[in-house]
Amino acid sequence: MQKITLNSRIGSDGVLNLKMPNNLINTECKITVILQPITPMESKQKTPEELGWTPGFFERTAGAWEGEPLTRDEQGEYEQREALL
Repeated sequence: MQKITLNSRIGSDGVLNLKMPNNLINTECKITVILQPITPMESKQKTPEELGWTPGFFERTAGAWEGEPLTRDEQGEYEQREALL
């Protein structure tokens, strides 16, 4: 048994769509749904500090490169693939 926690939204039509990990494709599974609405505080985007970054890290480092200008080498040709459905 494997426990997977996903956040999803029930549409205005009442339909809940779940995208499962690719390693479960063509696998028969028993699914149990536990409905727990998310409060506004839980869905609030976390600040960089709440995610573990040092306060002011991005302000101090964004655009701080002082070496030679960065360049991107030629990427060459790549194979065209058909879109996966």
